[in-house]
Amino acid sequence: MHDPFEESLRDLLKASPSGHDRDDDACLGRVLKTANRQVGAGDLFSLLGRWSQALLIAVNNGSAHVAPVRRTPAAGRQKADKAD
Repeated sequence: MHDPFEESLRDLLKASPSGHDRDDDACLGRVLKTANRQVGAGDLFSLLGRWSQALLIAVNNGSAHVAPVRRTPAAGRQKADKAD
């Protein structure tokens, strides 16, 4: 199965720095830093998606408990004018 993320990490690992001598520790550090950044961004977006989903579920479940308010006078009462 073709994984573009894995392929980009392999390309970073194979790419040599500016010179011909290759420092494996620096190359591995660069690859791990890139991988950590990409995974962290994915986790952040996943967290925000789950948070917004939970918020929408809470609003949806809570909206049924809001009762409308009717402001009609009681059956036996008459509307009194304060000016009288």
